[in-house]
Amino acid sequence: MAPRYREIADELREAIYRGDYRPGDLLPSGEELSRRHGISRETASKVHRLLAQEGLADAVRRGGTRVRINPPRRLITRDRKAYRDEIGYFFDTAAQNWRALGPVRIARVPAPWDVAPLLGIEPGTEVLIRDRVIGDPGTGTVHQLTASYLPLALVAELPILEATDTGPGGIYDRLEEAGHGPLTWHEYLTARAASAHETEAFGLRAGVPVQRLIRTSTDPGGLVCEVNAISLPADRVEIGYRIERDTTAIHAGP
Repeated sequence: MAPRYREIADELREAIYRGDYRPGDLLPSGEELSRRHGISRETASKVHRLLAQEGLADAVRRGGTRVRINPPRRLITRDRKAYRDEIGYFFDTAAQNWRALGPVRIARVPAPWDVAPLLGIEPGTEVLIRDRVIGDPGTGTVHQLTASYLPLALVAELPILEATDTGPGGIYDRLEEAGHGPLTWHEYLTARAASAHETEAFGLRAGVPVQRLIRTSTDPGGLVCEVNAISLPADRVEIGYRIERDTTAIHAGP
């Protein structure tokens, strides 16, 4: 049997999904839940905390618990193409006008657990990171956090990879000019709980995760030259793909 607070949270969740409670509406108070279901105030508090952890509600100081008002969602349609303009490479047409909202952070750091295997190294092995906050330069809105991880052997071969300004076309042009091209890219979509840095940068509320796009840049010899890890706020972004019909899916008729 599920704990009583979970059963009550299930009922409220279904009511929210049905539209009985609209975004911004006040949910039953702890006192009301206690009276209605014969539970303690601590158990009632667990109901509210669970719904907040799931991203369905917000606790308002001295204002009760309300159904969360989610921000408008922005659709990013990824068409599996790499583009290049006068500034450099980009992988979404929607992102062409986005810019770094501050200086790039360049440092030598331990490779994260989800990046190291893609580079063929052990987690914790030192790598170069090029870390940027990307968004709308007009409004200052942060759209994504982007971190490029490069193996130090490649940095020793191409010291410009550690420069603040890597020139037109960025690191991809420098890699290809040095004989590591043409690069090919593979992308993986995952999700995880937001870190403290991501929560602050995006202004996320409790329970909101981030989507993670992990992209590898591989040279013709099979060397993974870079892993690009992109974090996106999951409450504001939808990733869309155009699905093409394969020849095997063409209906021949009745």
